[in-house]
Amino acid sequence: MNPTSGPPEFPTGPPSVIPTSPPPAPFPAPGPPSLPPRGPGVVPPFAAPPVEGRTTRLWLGLGAAALFVVLCCGGGIAALTGLGIFGVQAIDERARVVVTDYVDALERAEYGEAYALLCDSQQVAQTPDDFAAVESRAPRIDSFLVHKTQTTTTDIIVPVDVTYASGSTTTLRFVLRQDSGTGEFEVCGVTD
Repeated sequence: MNPTSGPPEFPTGPPSVIPTSPPPAPFPAPGPPSLPPRGPGVVPPFAAPPVEGRTTRLWLGLGAAALFVVLCCGGGIAALTGLGIFGVQAIDERARVVVTDYVDALERAEYGEAYALLCDSQQVAQTPDDFAAVESRAPRIDSFLVHKTQTTTTDIIVPVDVTYASGSTTTLRFVLRQDSGTGEFEVCGVTD
């Protein structure tokens, strides 16, 4: 305002109109449903989690877990059974090989080979020469048949049907033990 001039002047024309937004409609406008807003930072609304089929999915999950446990345990039991069977067969085979080698060496009069298959307590009890002298006086073996092993808590016993050169037969039972140093089976005694 200028102090020298007179009273302020007011516009004299029609009043100016300030644009305003139209009033909200009382009911939603007909048309397609509105889509959720798009763009970065906009979180779309989510529906409530589905409830139908919830028990079915739970039982399917529990069934799948039970099947997995049964397969794992069943596989473990089968593996242990297999190891047990093959372990027994391996022991039987190793024991029969030792007895076969021992009796075969006696049959061929290779007393040094037979003496090497004796356990430590038997070797301490007699020298190789004493062993050879005793075995050379024993009846000569003509043939033999090694049978399946029998086990006790401490020993493995291998029955052998022996036929002597004289024609007589007998069944000898060879007692085997495992050497603690080498792990090999050794002959620790013979019984009729």
